[in-house]
Formats: sequence, structure tokens, C-alpha cells
Amino acid sequence: MTSTPRHITTTERRARLALRHRLAPGTRAATPEAVAASLVALHGTDPATVYLAVGARLADSSSTVPETARALYEDRTLLRMHGMRHTVFVFPAELTAVVHASTGLAVAARERAALLKDMAKAGAPDAAWLKEVEGALLTALARRGQATAAELAVDEPRLREQFVYAAGKNYEGVHTVSTRLLKVLGVEGKVVRGRPLGGWTSSQLRWAVAPEHPELDVVEAQSTLLHHWLAACGPATEADLKWWTGWRVTDVRRALTTIGAEPVTLDEGPGYVAAGDLAPLAGPAEPWAALLPGLDPTAMGWQGRDWYLAPELRPALFDGSGNVGPTVWWDGRVVGGWAQRPDGEIVWRILDREGVGREAETAIGAAAERLRGWVGTTRVTPRFRTPVERELAG
Repeated sequence: MTSTPRHITTTERRARLALRHRLAPGTRAATPEAVAASLVALHGTDPATVYLAVGARLADSSSTVPETARALYEDRTLLRMHGMRHTVFVFPAELTAVVHASTGLAVAARERAALLKDMAKAGAPDAAWLKEVEGALLTALARRGQATAAELAVDEPRLREQFVYAAGKNYEGVHTVSTRLLKVLGVEGKVVRGRPLGGWTSSQLRWAVAPEHPELDVVEAQSTLLHHWLAACGPATEADLKWWTGWRVTDVRRALTTIGAEPVTLDEGPGYVAAGDLAPLAGPAEPWAALLPGLDPTAMGWQGRDWYLAPELRPALFDGSGNVGPTVWWDGRVVGGWAQRPDGEIVWRILDREGVGREAETAIGAAAERLRGWVGTTRVTPRFRTPVERELAG
């Protein structure tokens, strides 16, 4: 006789989120590595997001910048690379081979094919020429240790060559060989992003040769990655898993079967948790507040977000491409947005007043002061700006 799947309420989902994503004060982590492991991946498209997401979850937020820089650029225990959905993430070093095999290889094949197709359309040199330039680039990068695209073009001038992209279309543009080739090599796992040219918010990153990692079986790697994600973010629906990984639904279903994922029911319908994760989870001892950055991995963690973010808030908190901006959280759900003004002040606005009283406003204010305390004189402007963030920033 088949047993009825356990129902996990929205309240319990929010409690899991608070505890496993280290957002409740008593669950904060000691190191950036622990934060990244708890979330599986940190969004890295906007360099500031990595630091802001870590700072919101560290027990000692004053160490956010030096400790995150140490992990990224000295110990290399965290690596910035392309991952799911062709998005830049920061992963724990031990997961990079898993991500490369489970998602990177397929994306890399498409990216190289697209580059060669675009070059051919523009009348640029062929694949053999590109392979020769690629070899020279990797040799120069190995010799330099870390370098920008411009520095590499000094060693290999052919990297400066340009070709027209999408000629005749409204999004026509001109690409340099270096820009597109470095992107392809990054997805292929041959190069990684290194130290920025400026401070921790800088988007001008150097490149470095990627550290060696074992080549894993694709199916095995997909199962490993899905297990990590379900343990951190479960329960989730099949649609959530397909969206987060960027895989075909057949790959998702195979991995769910391989890892023995447990079926559950959610308010949205059927879902899954990791094997052995059915036990009820007690919530945090007290309500919690957090100010999370644009593209934070918690805010962007699921395709279906209604259980923690009311649909009517989306126009104010997302940009036109579906990127979430800075969010204010109270007790497991998004209730508003925040921004930094030119003088450094952290300002916030409540957009959903349900259940937000004096206790919540006091806790949110304390989170804002905590954030300003470690950000200091640095000015942070999200790469993807949203209506409420622009308005608050003035």
C-alpha cells in the first residue's frame, strides 16, 4: 500500500529557509565557505552580490570583505564560474567539477558553436584560426598568472579583432574575439575569473587559468548537484528544479530517482525533499529580519516564489528581465525593498504590511545598521536596478 506523501506547509518552508540559509540570527556562519555550502551557490553576475549575500549570513559581518576576498583570491576555496542557466555563480571549490559536468559541458558546446556561427556569418576567420588564438591566449595567461583581456591582447594581438554580431537586426553589435572567446573558455572550465581591478564591487575582473579538476560522469554529477540543492532548498517542485538547473525535465526526473528524493505535497502541489528529510522542522526561536541584495540566492532560489514573495510586489522589486533587486525580509517572506543613498545611508520601505508591526520595524532597522556598519564608505549600486531601489536611492 502506498503511503500518502507528507504535506509541508508554507510556514514550515519558511522555517527551513531561515535555518538552512543561515538567515535566523542563531544560524549565522563563521566563514564565507560555510555560507556558500549552505546555499550551494552564490549569484556572481554582480560582484557586490557575493559579498552582500555573505555579509547577511556571517556571525561577524565586520569580516565580510577580507574573509570573502581571502576565500575567492587567496585560498581559492570559492570559485566564480558559469553554472546553471548560463549564469555566473560562486561555488565551493569542491563542487566545481560537479557543476562543470552536470551543466557546464552542455552550455559550453552551445556557446562555442554560437561563436563559430557568428564569426562565419561575419566573414571572420575559421575554427582552426580560433583554436590557434585560444592556445596563445592560454599560454599567455599561464605565464602571467592573472590578466585582463586587454593585457592578453598585448601578447596575442589577434584577440583585438572584431566582428559584427547579428548584422541587420535591432540588437546588432560589434564583438571582439577576446570578449567572446574568454566567455566560451570560462564555460568550458578552462579559465576562471580572478581578482578585480578595483574594490570588492568592481566588475572589471582579471582572468586566470582554471585549476585542474576531475572529469566526472554527467549523470552522476547531475545527481550529486540535485542532492546538494534539495538538501539546502527543499522542498521544491519539479518546475523549480528544472528552472534552477536549466536541465531537461527528463534529466531532472532521472536525478530525483537516483538520489531517492522523497515526494511531498505543498500548497502549490507535488514537490520533493532529499532522502531522509521528511521529519518536521521546528522554526527559529524568534522572528528574524534580513536585508538581502539583488540576485541573492535565496530570493532567486525557486521559480515558484509566491510562498515567500507576494505577486503584487514583483513590479516594484524586479527589473524587466526578471532579476530581483534588494529585498527586505521579515520572518520568512519578502515585505519590502532597500537601497543605499549617495551619503551611505541604508534606507528601506515596507511594501507588504501584513504582520509587520513595531517588532518587525525595529529588527529591520537593526539589520540596516548592521549592513551599513560593515559596508562603510563603499557605495553599492546594483547592476540590475529596480523601481523601488531607484526611488529609494534618490
